[in-house]
Amino acid sequence: MATDIAVKEQTMAERFTSKVTALFQSNVGEVALTNFQKRLVQNYFIVADMTLKTAEEKRKKKTKNQDPLPVIWANIDMEELSQSVVAASRIGWDPQQDNHVSLIPFKKNGVAKYGLTFMPGYRGIELKAVKYGLDVPTVIVELVYSTDKFKSIKKSHTNKVEFYEFEITNDFDRGQLVGGFYYHSFADNPEKNKLVVFSIKDIEKRKPKYASVEFWGGEKDIWDNGKKVGKETVEGWHDKMCYKTIYRAAYKDITIDSQKIDDDYLRLNQLENEFKEAEVEQVISENANNGNVVDIVSEDVPNDHEPKEGITDAEIVEMDKLAEELNSPPTGPGF
Repeated sequence: MATDIAVKEQTMAERFTSKVTALFQSNVGEVALTNFQKRLVQNYFIVADMTLKTAEEKRKKKTKNQDPLPVIWANIDMEELSQSVVAASRIGWDPQQDNHVSLIPFKKNGVAKYGLTFMPGYRGIELKAVKYGLDVPTVIVELVYSTDKFKSIKKSHTNKVEFYEFEITNDFDRGQLVGGFYYHSFADNPEKNKLVVFSIKDIEKRKPKYASVEFWGGEKDIWDNGKKVGKETVEGWHDKMCYKTIYRAAYKDITIDSQKIDDDYLRLNQLENEFKEAEVEQVISENANNGNVVDIVSEDVPNDHEPKEGITDAEIVEMDKLAEELNSPPTGPGF
């Protein structure tokens, strides 16, 4: 008597791993993934699964303008996601490492699907610049306070190397933040050294228009039973945000070597542009019109004691978008 053998259906984790493994092998001709690559694939699945579950919970709770399309694996383009995982892995981005990369769900234009964009943190930007840079310098980033001594030394007919003098006179009370700088140092050709100085005004210019007070400090509304009852001052993590603003600028200022540009680089750039076109303007507009604040370029979410690494403000954008009615009290990022 013949016995029917039930074919066990693969779990989503197994399907995800199989798809990414196949792309790795087809692209680089490897017989098997290295242990490092296997760990990265597992990390991307864990983070993607958690991200989708969080977004779906927010979607379900929304009582106004709820998107009818569930944020679940069945509605994710696995081919596209797998390509992104391979590209990000080869750059060295690990979603479970602080400030490498965050996965942000967004509704794709023209199709009933969600995409997952890969939003690099400031360490991710550094890794990308180091891999693809034409001539990668040693990078120094510093904030300058009112009690510090700082002097830029520009090139002249007697001085061929741009440099600076910087002294911290009081480590424990440096006074008010007045600016910062980054310095590109080229050991083999010091005449290429480059100093870029930022006043506090210059840094603030780079602050997102709808920056969250939890990150940058300032005033926010106090809510009680669905109504605004006043305002409170939030200290935030202003200095850390300023530091990261300069840090990002320092690595984005490294020239990309066109001969190093590959499919991975182009893939992640394309995905980032697709995300921006599909979602950012809509999210900013919705939040701005309803009193919520968003910040799509910084990395830290503060908790009771210190900044929480590894969660980007872009994730807060998505959480706000999928939260309950936009005119209700902001629920915050869940810290």
